[in-house]
Amino acid sequence: MSDTRTDQRRFFVIGANHRSSGLGLRDRLFVEDGDVPDVLAKLKDKGVVEAILLSTCDRIEVLGADQSPEQAAVTISRFLAERAGLEEKEIADQLIFYSGNEAVRHTFAVAASLESLIIGEPQVLGQVKAAHRIAEKAEMTGPVVEQVIQAAYGAAKRVRTETAITEQPVSIAAAAVDLARGLHGDLKRVSALMIGAGEMGELIAKQFTGAGLGNLEITHPIRARIEPIAREFDCHIRDFDDLAEAMVATDVVICAMGRRDYVLNADMVRAALKKRRNRPQFIIDTGVPGDVEPAVNRIDEAFLYDTGDLERLAMEGRNSREREASAARTIVDECLEKFNRGQAERDAVPVLSALRDHFESIRQQVLAEKDMDAEHLSSLLVKRLLHAPTITLKEMAAAESEDSGQAARLLRRLFDLDADKPAADRDKESEP
Repeated sequence: MSDTRTDQRRFFVIGANHRSSGLGLRDRLFVEDGDVPDVLAKLKDKGVVEAILLSTCDRIEVLGADQSPEQAAVTISRFLAERAGLEEKEIADQLIFYSGNEAVRHTFAVAASLESLIIGEPQVLGQVKAAHRIAEKAEMTGPVVEQVIQAAYGAAKRVRTETAITEQPVSIAAAAVDLARGLHGDLKRVSALMIGAGEMGELIAKQFTGAGLGNLEITHPIRARIEPIAREFDCHIRDFDDLAEAMVATDVVICAMGRRDYVLNADMVRAALKKRRNRPQFIIDTGVPGDVEPAVNRIDEAFLYDTGDLERLAMEGRNSREREASAARTIVDECLEKFNRGQAERDAVPVLSALRDHFESIRQQVLAEKDMDAEHLSSLLVKRLLHAPTITLKEMAAAESEDSGQAARLLRRLFDLDADKPAADRDKESEP
């Protein structure tokens, strides 16, 4: 029967992440989703028996298990370097390597999004689960990795349900999306209009489309400026001369012109809201200088935010996540302690099973004795059960073994021999 504690010591993590390495190396090491099965197969050919490959923009890490984690790590780092067209020594100082308890803790923290570039990033757990599924299909998961990864899912679930680490936006674009949801609800029913081609406006539009925006249109006085963006987002281009009409149909307006006169003024917004029957409109001004007349702020049902407003919300979100991260790390520590306790308890199963079998064997021997009543049988059973430990304890004491005192204390604890003694006497006898 396998020793589960030894199994835990076989677990390891090897790879590069945003803390240990630069973006250049991570780009070289990155493995596309479609290539992961092939990489796992090659690792298997090299003797790696259990492995999950997690490849994202933040990290390229192998979570694995081996009788010799250090040797497996050398094999994997050498393979990753070769695949990236690099010498092993070129990447050695940018790799992380954890084994045993340290590797388990790291895996829990990754799943709980505490090791991400942006703490609380909601998609991380999904990435871990996807990597796990690929490894399962490649028949590269095993008992050690499974124990750790399932416990990591439990830790991540606790972090998500017991903290607010994923609830606050941490970027300007995420803050804008969060505000839009609060105002309009499900983004699938929301229509957005991007005016201009500024970089910040494009980033915000990308965040909206990634969050499930129902419809996006884009407009600019110079059509050629926005044609590449329209192709990227696969969205419709509106003629700039139709801006007033387009405003009526849109729920979210992203202004990204950055010219010295206002693209939207108060009269235009009032007219659009009137035709919208005062359905609210969320207006994001990313222009520098501003694209929207400040007087729009005083219009009911027009909700105007500039990049400064969004940055303040994002900063609040970052601060909130940092505060929640402390509670989340405490949860991870608790989950690690529970995992280790479970491993230790399972470690005791083989010896308990052997002890039970030994006692049963002695019981059967005693029962086979002839012409003995219950009192004599029970007396004989006790003597037989105590024979070996009695002899061993006496021999240890006679040899003045350092372990004899510890063995005596362990026997008292195992069989609760001091249960009827006063607490003070028990404490005195338990002292070394």
